Amino acid sequence: MYPPIEPFQTGLLDVGDGNHVYWEVCGNPTGKPAVVLHGGPGSGCTPGWRRFFDPAAYRVVLLDQRGCGRSTPHASEFGVDLSVNTTHHLIRDLEQLRDHLGIDRWLVFGGSWGATLGLAYAEAYPGVVSELVLFSVTNTTRREVEWITRDMGRVFPAEWARFRDGVPAERRDGSLVDAYAELLADPDPAVRAKAARDWCTWEDSHVAVHANHQPDPRYGDARFRMVFAKLVTHYWRHAAWLPDGQLMREATKLAGIPGVLVHGRLDVSGPPDIAWQLAQLWPDADLRLIDEAGHGTGDPGMAETVLAALDRFAKV
Repeated sequence: MYPPIEPFQTGLLDVGDGNHVYWEVCGNPTGKPAVVLHGGPGSGCTPGWRRFFDPAAYRVVLLDQRGCGRSTPHASEFGVDLSVNTTHHLIRDLEQLRDHLGIDRWLVFGGSWGATLGLAYAEAYPGVVSELVLFSVTNTTRREVEWITRDMGRVFPAEWARFRDGVPAERRDGSLVDAYAELLADPDPAVRAKAARDWCTWEDSHVAVHANHQPDPRYGDARFRMVFAKLVTHYWRHAAWLPDGQLMREATKLAGIPGVLVHGRLDVSGPPDIAWQLAQLWPDADLRLIDEAGHGTGDPGMAETVLAALDRFAKV
């Protein structure tokens, strides 16, 4: 990873609907533009994301997507309107930010949910995307949501049983993501707090494929747990507002855009078949399956491969 750096420019962009999106720019003011799309949804952009980029080569734009991080209003607050927080709103926000910063084309870098958003954005606006670097690739389809919230119980049975038992008994055979979303909107703050904790405990369980897995310290923060759980369930219960299979069907729109897809072969929460299928439909993509890695860049080989891809495109 490159050394830590600080942004040289920050702001809050009024994107409409009462929302203001936090953004920052770091690296070289005249460098190659790139935008970072964090995961979650709802995890926000942490300083570690800056360190993937050569600061002498890139002009790196980072943002906290609607409702999370330093953007306002914050979705952890009870009663915040989530109807104006959808994939289509986020895509529009990216275009507003690109225009605001005077950028013609930029490299799109994202992981997990950020990969879904990056694909949706690139397919909507292929002309403004110079390259794509995506890791832990997801499409946020209903099948993927069902896999994580129910089928993964076959891999982590005890942890999943605790997750399932976090909802009322009469809801346990139905959609668990719907049930949690409703608990997170309950008028009782204690109900909301327990649902957020139960959800985040499960999130931390299904990425633990190595014995030395360390829990994500952000889940120790009640405000982070709430915003993360609320936005993930909000997006997942609607399958990201994307028609089933759309990102795969429209992968032809990515033709001519160079890309690298980095995915852990041991990623059981986001199985590698999604990245593999995408690579079959997008001939300009270079698929890198990392044998010892699971979900995220903290596993062996992931960060190094992502860095190599970004270094490669820095020279283009």
